[in-house]
Parts: sequence; C-alpha cells; structure tokens
Amino acid sequence: MVAPLKVGIAGLGTVGAEVVRLIEQQSRTLSSRCGRPVRVVAVTARSKAKKRGLDLQGIDWSKNPLELASDPRIDCFVELMGGAGEPALSAIDTALKAGKSVVTANKALIAKHGLKLAKAAEQFGGALNFEAAVGAAIPIVKTLREGLAGTSVNRVYGILNGTCNYILTRMEQEGLSFAECLKDAQRLGYAEANPSFDVDGHDTAQKLAILASLAFGTKVSQSAVYVEGISSIAPEDLRAAADLGFRVKLLGVAVRTAKGIEQRVHPTMVPKTSSIAQVMGVTNAVTIDGEGIPPITLVGPGAGGAATASAVVADIADVARGIRALPFGRPVERLRAIAKAPMERHEGGYYIRLMARDLAGTAATIATRLADQKISIESIVQRHANGVDVVQTAGKAAPVPVILITYATSEDAVHRALDAVQRDKVISGRPQVIRIEKN
Repeated sequence: MVAPLKVGIAGLGTVGAEVVRLIEQQSRTLSSRCGRPVRVVAVTARSKAKKRGLDLQGIDWSKNPLELASDPRIDCFVELMGGAGEPALSAIDTALKAGKSVVTANKALIAKHGLKLAKAAEQFGGALNFEAAVGAAIPIVKTLREGLAGTSVNRVYGILNGTCNYILTRMEQEGLSFAECLKDAQRLGYAEANPSFDVDGHDTAQKLAILASLAFGTKVSQSAVYVEGISSIAPEDLRAAADLGFRVKLLGVAVRTAKGIEQRVHPTMVPKTSSIAQVMGVTNAVTIDGEGIPPITLVGPGAGGAATASAVVADIADVARGIRALPFGRPVERLRAIAKAPMERHEGGYYIRLMARDLAGTAATIATRLADQKISIESIVQRHANGVDVVQTAGKAAPVPVILITYATSEDAVHRALDAVQRDKVISGRPQVIRIEKN
C-alpha cells in the first residue's frame, strides 16, 4: 500500500470547509486517480469553537498556521486564509522551505509575492499550485502552464470578476443604474459591503497579472496593469452597445504587441457574436489566442465555495500524483521583467458618447477635431435619451447624445481630440469613452 498524502489545511471558511468535505466525499475516487489515499490530518483556523458542520474527529488542530506549516506529519500545506501578507506569506514560505508542497487559492498573495514563493518551491523541491486563485473551477492555470506549453500565446483576455459581470448583466437586461445593481449584488452576497476592490477593477488586475506571467513568461507585476472600473457605465451606454451589435464587459486583457506586453483592465465593448459576449451573470470566462490555433474559450464559475474547492482538490491531487510543474511554467530566473505599457500607446476602436449642445456648427466642430487627430469614424448616431433618432436643429434644445464608433486609432489621439472638443464648449459634461476589443 502506498502511503497516503497527508494534508494540513489553514483556514476553514467557506472554501476550507468545502475542501475538507470534498476530500472525504471523494476519498475512493481520489485514491484511485492518484494511486494513493489523500487524507486531511491537521487543520487550523481563527476559531476552534465555531460550528462548521464538519466532522473533524481524528483530525488534529494546530495552534496557528506557522505551527501547521512546519508540522513534520504533513506532506501538503493548503493555505485558504487569504490576504496578501501575514500570516499567509510566512506560513507558505515555511512550508516550502521544509520541502512540503503548497496549494493556495490566494490570488492577492500570488500576485504580490508569487515570484519569491516560486523560487522557494524550485529550491526546496515542493510544488506551489494555485489553480483556484484565478477563475476558481476554470482550469486556466493548467491550460496556460501545461496544456499550451508548445503554443506561443498572442493574447489572453477574459471576464475575471463575477460581481462586475453580474452588475453589467442586470444593467443591460433590466435597464437599471449601476448603483441599483450594486445594491442588489450586495444583498445577494455577490458584492462586499465595500465593493471597490471588485468594481474598481483591482480583483481582475491581480488575476490578469498572474495570467500574463503564465502566458508570456513575464514576472508577475500587478503595478504593470492599467486599471479602470465600471462605475462610470450608464444604461444608455449598454443600450447603444446593443443597437450597434456589442455588449459591455469588464475585461482583463494581456496582449503581445510590437511595443511589449500590454496589460489592461477596463470596461470593453465586445461583438455580440463573440464567445465572451455570451457569458452572463456571475460566470467567468477566459479566451486564449495562440499562434496557429483558433481562439480557445474556457467558461465556468469563477467563485464560490464548491467551485473554488474543486480547483483546490485538483491541485492536491496533482501533488499526490507526484506532479511538480514549475509554478509559472518557467524557472523564476528566466521570467522577464515588464514595464507598465502606457495606455496612450494603446491602439484600437473606440465608442465615444458626447452630449452635444444644440448650437450651429457643433457637428462640424466635433468632426474637425477628430480629423485633426486623423481619427476615422466607422459610424455616428444622434438620438434623444429615449432612443428616437433625431436631426439637430437650431434652437435652445437640451444637449443631445451623439454616439461615435471609431476605426482603429491611438488612445492618445482620442484624448487629444476630446480635450479640444471640450475646450470648444460644444458639448456638456465629460465624454464617455469605452474601448472596443475585436475577436
């Protein structure tokens, strides 16, 4: 009989408790697939007295994560406490330096300290698995690191935050405001009481930084990601997008360009015909564009106890099988440093919504300013807020929405043109600008 893999789990919240249950429920299947039993032998959490609906008889309780990480009786340390710093960082570092393998769902920690921890895994021989840190049940880490090891990736992009996708879905389908949908998301538990980490794009940025490293062999650097959230998106933008054949999603995009690797998170218009546009609600999706292959899109639950636990247990199973993949697919010393790509250099199509004043020459002024920056217009629509198309006439009418779709141009050119239009005082308020991502 092959000795069992002895697992210690730090953190018994929603995910940790589900991992314990899943290992117990799937014990026979895991033993068959891994060639050895997998057993949880020790755990630790903030409160031992808390009722979790778990049978922990026969499982030791460690005083703290560091004690568990250094316990010679365990082979695999599973960190499910969360947080970009302590005690998670020291606990994982301790476990790796003791030669143990580590499994974590901690995206914040991997985004901030992943290189240091990967180096320790390489030096001391343990695995560092973090499939659950990005996309939960979607096996995107293994796909990029192992499944596409022989493919040159040109672009990886996706919906990496279920909260934002839920809000944008509700806004589109029901015509509700951002504030109304956010409040509902909080009530349903999809958004935190302080939702800024999600809706401002930072959660997506952490996940994108990890994916970019796996895809392009770069050092993980969240600071290299341009970040913009969804709070400025209005129902009229979603209606206009639908009329023009698009849908608005918060995307994380990492793409190889002639100027380097561009990493960005922002609201994006995607064609309704694209796979990513069909992903609604709290679901996540990631598309990979690789050299010589059609785009690959992986879709699934990106959060939740059961979904995240399934990815954690899959990583534990790899440890039990003896699989020791390099955490980022390459030795740490071969990962390239990356500078933040200035968004001013980004090139692509743009959706622009202007509130044009009812003045003679307004349309001509806008067209002139765009032409000055060599921006070509693919389409232009002028309409009242209720969606009825109108022709601008002289008089004292209220400002009218004018929607422009540009051909590919630079971010810098768009901002220069719109700054000039604002100085001309032919529009009210700030223009709305949303980037377009083609298939």
